[in-house]
Amino acid sequence: MTRFTVNNQPVQYRIDPNTPLLWALRDASNLTGTKYGCGTGDCGACTVDIDGEAVRSCQRTIGAIEGSYVTTIEGLSRDRTHPVQMAFLDKNVTQCGFCIPGIIMAASALLKKNRNPSEDDIRAGITNLCRCGIYPRLVEAILLAASVQRGDETIAAPPRPAITPADAAREVPALTPPR
Repeated sequence: MTRFTVNNQPVQYRIDPNTPLLWALRDASNLTGTKYGCGTGDCGACTVDIDGEAVRSCQRTIGAIEGSYVTTIEGLSRDRTHPVQMAFLDKNVTQCGFCIPGIIMAASALLKKNRNPSEDDIRAGITNLCRCGIYPRLVEAILLAASVQRGDETIAAPPRPAITPADAAREVPALTPPR
């Protein structure tokens, strides 16, 4: 039995300790925000935070992280109020969205280590791949998130998850469809 903490909850997996963390999270814990991309650790879609480090979960077995603390996109902030999530929404980073959870987790880990990253720090620290080519907006969003985390700037809170389109339009007038 493998034991560690996922999103501040202790877990025990009664599966083979050689199971990649990605599959334990997705299949055993139903935390599907962590995506399967390449399976080789190259793309970063499966990135999670393990003890403060951005880690490709397809490349770590659950047995290798016994006793660790794992944070997935679901544990970062369910209401999208983490500064990185808010900055990604503010800078309209998301296109197809598949890679975004992994990139947000990598950015979050980067900002834990470096509260004031340069553009070069961000480009070096975020090695995740995005097929949509969001990179210029990605750098802007991470710079904004760093500024928000430091308290230098604020971002209006996004509409809450599972909000109806009509309620979202009332909360965020820019979302009102043309008539």
